Amino acid sequence: MAAIPPGIRLLVSFDRDQWYRALTFILTFLLYTSFHLSRKPISIVKSELHKNCSSVSELATVVSSSGSSSPQTPLPSLHTDVDCSWKPFDKRNYKQLLGAMDYSFLCAYAVGMYLSGIIGERLPIRLFLTFGMLTSGLFTCLFGLGYIYNIHSLGFYVFVQVANGLVQTTGWPSVVTCISNWFGKGRRGLIMGLWNSHTSVGNILGSLIAGYWVSTNWGMSFIVPGLIIAVMGIVCYLFLIEHPNDLKSMYAQNVSPSTSAPTKSWNGVNGHTELYLQYKDNKTQSFDTELLLPRDSVCVPVQPVVVVKRESEPSAISFMGALRIPGVIEFSLCLLFAKLVSYTFLFWLPLYITKAAHLDAKKAGDLSTLFDVGGIVGGILAGVISDKLGKRATTCAVMLLLAAPTLYGFSMISEFGLGPTIGMLLVCGGLVNGPYSLITTAVSADLGTHKSLKGNARALSTVSAIIDGTGSVGAALGPLLAGVLSAGGWDQVFYMLMTADFFALLLLLRLVTKELVSSKSRPSSAVELKEH
Repeated sequence: MAAIPPGIRLLVSFDRDQWYRALTFILTFLLYTSFHLSRKPISIVKSELHKNCSSVSELATVVSSSGSSSPQTPLPSLHTDVDCSWKPFDKRNYKQLLGAMDYSFLCAYAVGMYLSGIIGERLPIRLFLTFGMLTSGLFTCLFGLGYIYNIHSLGFYVFVQVANGLVQTTGWPSVVTCISNWFGKGRRGLIMGLWNSHTSVGNILGSLIAGYWVSTNWGMSFIVPGLIIAVMGIVCYLFLIEHPNDLKSMYAQNVSPSTSAPTKSWNGVNGHTELYLQYKDNKTQSFDTELLLPRDSVCVPVQPVVVVKRESEPSAISFMGALRIPGVIEFSLCLLFAKLVSYTFLFWLPLYITKAAHLDAKKAGDLSTLFDVGGIVGGILAGVISDKLGKRATTCAVMLLLAAPTLYGFSMISEFGLGPTIGMLLVCGGLVNGPYSLITTAVSADLGTHKSLKGNARALSTVSAIIDGTGSVGAALGPLLAGVLSAGGWDQVFYMLMTADFFALLLLLRLVTKELVSSKSRPSSAVELKEH
């Protein structure tokens, strides 16, 4: 007999629950990757919506001057306004208009997030998430159709951004609830740090996909991601399992008929059909059964049984009830400033690289993905360190403390060439996205299953929505402020980012102090227990 291959041994070593856990991990990872993939194109396309028109204007001047000497030769038609920029973003206030588009999406996202968490607690997550992904795909494609159908109305693009921001709020509370249902508190920081890399993976894929078409047909930069998230919505409907208990109920319903007792149907009183269990003499009957039932075959009527639960199902937590959980307010406000920094980079980094490093839109988009690569490493490190130390707030505070001078260094070094810029992008990505990743995943899951809830697991979606919704307020303000401040120079934008990091650190000081004090008091209490 041939030996079993080691790969097959590895596969059969996992039980059924582990396979379903792996399926949920991978599926929710891909689902939220598609959400971020569909958000990224706008930052790549910005530099195409408003180009540097100086080169085209110079070409027009040269052609017109040469044409004046030979009036017989017709002048070529150079539509510099159309060829150079996309109306209505061809005006001098283009930064404010682009910032307004970002603000419309993120403001709608922030408002919708508070509602989405509450609704998500009361609806089937799979259907709620599928609806959000299909509609998000629709609105993402609509933005791209603006190029194909030559739409130049600012109101159209703002409407699409607002609608897309609202439906995209279905994603985060749903996937966080699913992943937390399947994975307990053990090594939660590491698991969710790995899982939360979907944010950066989605940004990277979105940058590459949008960058492929940005210079030739920027409409496809939106249409392709829109189709991807819609297809993933169908996959969600077909395969997502919300909770391990759903599997138990499915297997309970599909019990093999050979293991159940045979039944017969008899006509009862007033024409009603009654079910009878048929017992037959067999060698596996217990002694107690033989005392109660005769040796011959007999039919015993089955009586209806009413099961009364001792305790009612836990009700979904209210908004104010979630706010009263210790730590929710501090971490929510901290995320407001941390997400302000992260989303300013998300929406404005490619344009900044285009202006500072003098690269085209595609190269700037490709280079900006290094910020997300650093974010993957930072999120995983934050999770591992917080698991080992047991101090979520302290881990976030240290990374925020290091992020502020790193941001200043990036604003200086980015002018000295490509090599230093690449290094600082990786470091900035890790320090900026590390706290953001930890708060939105492991911290939200910890607070959503806090001991003050007394085992009520239905608070998780609401808590994660409150934390991420508050953070989304900062995500809305950051790109808007960047659009206003960048008119006076990019240095002002970086000063704003460093100030936001300082406020995020300040908001965590109480929780950091509490963690440090509790770690000091723990050894002494352990000694007292040993003495007694």
